[in-house]
Amino acid sequence: MAELLDEASQLESTTVGVYRTAATIKGGRRFSFSSLVVVGDRHGQVGFGYGKANEVPPAIEKAQKDARKSLNRITLHGGTIPHQVTGRFGASEVRLIPASPGTGVVAGSAVRAVLDMVGVTDCLSKCYGSTNPQNVVKATVDGLRQLTAKTTIAELRGVEINRTEVDELLDRGAAFMPSSGADRPKAKAPTNTVGEGRGGGRAGRGGRGGGARGGRGGGRGRGPAESAPQTDSAASGATDASGGGTEGEKSNS
Repeated sequence: MAELLDEASQLESTTVGVYRTAATIKGGRRFSFSSLVVVGDRHGQVGFGYGKANEVPPAIEKAQKDARKSLNRITLHGGTIPHQVTGRFGASEVRLIPASPGTGVVAGSAVRAVLDMVGVTDCLSKCYGSTNPQNVVKATVDGLRQLTAKTTIAELRGVEINRTEVDELLDRGAAFMPSSGADRPKAKAPTNTVGEGRGGGRAGRGGRGGGARGGRGGGRGRGPAESAPQTDSAASGATDASGGGTEGEKSNS
């Protein structure tokens, strides 16, 4: 994760790696730490540094100071690089290829750290030979230093350069990128349709009848409650009760 070093210059730093070495002495082993750091402002400036100390935080601080002393101004073209380039250092070789908007940075951790700090958002890369992080970072910076703008090449050669492949990539990619203007229609919020199109709601659990499916304890009826038809035994019992009441009244009278 990038760490902000200076608010005025907007310099950020990212740690590529922390390494530990041990020296065997009479009383045991003595450890020392080294750190590789990349510093940049994401607007065309980038540098790397290397520091050593007995603890990790001082090693990172030394590497950050060393990186700020070696900042380089890099030529960019939008969010990518102006042309394809190959950087070399030692046994490492890094090839950087421009890409259209939306591609992203396709690279390993060491190359990605350098490209992120310089401000490249779309680029393809390929490493050949040694994959030592220190050599890969130095090869990537060497390749970025070789970048030249189209106008500079036209002035040196005394010719006019109309359009390049990178310009066509940017135009094709911009057609598929979402517009950020105020005229863009807003997306509609989702509508809750749960429960629509059903015959009725669920009846309460504590009701005596409950609903169409509810019993004595109050079921979860889905439709409106209907009156249950009376059976023959229930009807005859009701008639006897009413008849008995009438005879009792006559005897009392």
